[in-house]
Amino acid sequence: MIRAVLFDIDNTLYSYDRAHAPAFARLKEYARRELGIGPEAFDRLHSRADAILRERLGRPCGAMHNRLLRYQILLEEAGAPLGPHALAMSHLYWDTLLDAMEPSPGIVDCLPRLKAAGYTVGIGTDMTVDYQLEKLTRLGLIGWVDFIVSSEEVLAEKPEAKLFLTCAQKAGCAPSECLYIGDSLKKDVEGAKAAGMHALWFQPDAQRAAERPEIASIQSYEGLPGLLQAGAL
Repeated sequence: MIRAVLFDIDNTLYSYDRAHAPAFARLKEYARRELGIGPEAFDRLHSRADAILRERLGRPCGAMHNRLLRYQILLEEAGAPLGPHALAMSHLYWDTLLDAMEPSPGIVDCLPRLKAAGYTVGIGTDMTVDYQLEKLTRLGLIGWVDFIVSSEEVLAEKPEAKLFLTCAQKAGCAPSECLYIGDSLKKDVEGAKAAGMHALWFQPDAQRAAERPEIASIQSYEGLPGLLQAGAL
């Protein structure tokens, strides 16, 4: 029996891809205007900074998602001054992304219905906890969430079992009593199953979902509480 429902955040509770596009566009415009770095050069520097950060960290963990670190390294590689640009770039990116976010269809009504039905609601996410909590707040979901586990907290990224097992521990459930929902087949679905959980693929594109009929999926959250209460998951 499922007692806890766990969610990824990015591209699961909102479309990261749609919110990231205007944020990254504003970042590139800032670099052109304030630093004289053109769009193509910025793309190269951004990719290099990401690669350098990953190499220095040595393994996937929450810090690899820290955009302030990435922009610090980018500016150092470009020979540009850190102040005031590193902080300005970080604030510009996140402020734009947070303003652009829209909740995934049905999720705002789904979480209170899950809570009313007696389910524990948790978050298991790769990222640093600060902006993940800010996202949940801005999406209007934080009041229905019992706990969050970030890759920053456990020093492990999905699909490593540690993140999923920490979610089960916080929920006070066995992994077999948890349902994990996310957009990535490898990191979310396969990772949760390997940790002993039930898993559901959030895939808004019905055609893409139909191409993998062997994987349980949903396109929106309207019917999720009913499916759980009917024992269909």
